[in-house]
Amino acid sequence: MMGWMQKDKKRPHARTHTPAEAAPERGERRRERAVNGEDGGDLCRRRLDALLHSQNIQSRGVVMKLHLENFKQLNEILGYAYCQNLLSQIISYLEGVSGSPVYRYIGVEFLIILRNASVSQASQLAEDILAQFDRVWKVDGTDCLCSVQIGLCPYPGYADSADDMMKLLDMALTRASAMGPNQYTVYDSQMQADFVRRQTIAKHLQNAIDREEIEVRYRPVYNIETRRFSRGEFDMRVFIPGIGMVSSTEFLPIAEDSGQIRSVEYFALDRVSACIRRLCDIGVDFDSIALPISSVLFLQEDFIDRVAALIRDYGIPSGKLALELEEDIFTMGNLSANTTLQTLSAMGVELILNHFGSGISSVTGVLDLSVNTLKLDRMLLWQLETNPKAATVIAGLVRMVRELGLNIMAEGVETSGQLKILNAAGCTFQQGFYYSPAVSEESMTRILASDRARAQQIIEQEKLQLKR
Repeated sequence: MMGWMQKDKKRPHARTHTPAEAAPERGERRRERAVNGEDGGDLCRRRLDALLHSQNIQSRGVVMKLHLENFKQLNEILGYAYCQNLLSQIISYLEGVSGSPVYRYIGVEFLIILRNASVSQASQLAEDILAQFDRVWKVDGTDCLCSVQIGLCPYPGYADSADDMMKLLDMALTRASAMGPNQYTVYDSQMQADFVRRQTIAKHLQNAIDREEIEVRYRPVYNIETRRFSRGEFDMRVFIPGIGMVSSTEFLPIAEDSGQIRSVEYFALDRVSACIRRLCDIGVDFDSIALPISSVLFLQEDFIDRVAALIRDYGIPSGKLALELEEDIFTMGNLSANTTLQTLSAMGVELILNHFGSGISSVTGVLDLSVNTLKLDRMLLWQLETNPKAATVIAGLVRMVRELGLNIMAEGVETSGQLKILNAAGCTFQQGFYYSPAVSEESMTRILASDRARAQQIIEQEKLQLKR
């Protein structure tokens, strides 16, 4: 089976199927109806544990988890009574179409244990349910659309306990949500391999930090106005036994989920601060060295204090330390985020907002932010190769940013065509493999303040090392 299964947009109409081998007694279904109690989660866990610990080799099937995605908004708009009636209607439908009890787990999350069902049968059932949710629900003469995400996980095989099963179902739900409204995902061998990989990385990450086995690299940034490399962006990789080198793009989200993000990024912040100090001591002319910061870490209460301590301890001049931020900090904690931005700016920290041109940061979102530099979303650069309109969008964004008195940067520059359009638009700072791969701190020290001709020999040596 493939790593995940995506439904066909042209789904068949929902139909009622009540497989005899899966249907419990009607009296039991009535006793366990999720809408009638709040203990459905505990009851479901007991049922799952019993199934997963069963010695009967014929005890197999699929567990389905459903999450009503926009139910909170419906509750706010249509009211509590309406939504309780809607829930009753949805649960009755799910019981009828599945022939199984529906357990209300937490909030508007529901579980259905499909005993003796194959993955193919469970997938067809998911298709039918999604087809129903594509249509309106009518309650007291009022129509509404309620979207749902579905995760499926077969048993036995992947989970040994109810807690394990819930983790795997949550992973399937997350994958389904990433595909858009009304989708389903089957947890299978590929997702299991991804899960094991994440566990392995999380397990060895802290040891790598403690033993300083993280490989530190920097991406040089070119200034088209001075025609010099004037900035550096911190990057890191880590060697994980049994896997190999893992990039920060992969292990940082894992560090956030595992609670190791503080150790990882404070390690990185210390390394960047020490690098800035060394560059200043030997008289290298540069603008700043940037470090991408996790939104989770940025919103920690002691973050400002830790940054202030490093600035003081390493004697970092104003403007030399740059922190690169993701726009989701404004959805996670808008008030505290703006206060933190203002405090860091007053401390002399350059603030870079990543993915400019997408989401809330695209237009009006930047007007009230204490940021110095905006980094174009790399998706815009990729579209330069296929969509002529992208050049017009980039030119307009660059012009707006410059008129606001802010710096503009592009990352992921890989082709001469992209370079030509960015130069014509006046995008001052550019970074990408077209200019240079990520290099060691020693090489970056030699590249900074150099023009492309002088830096080329160093860059070619780094490229050769990457091929080994």
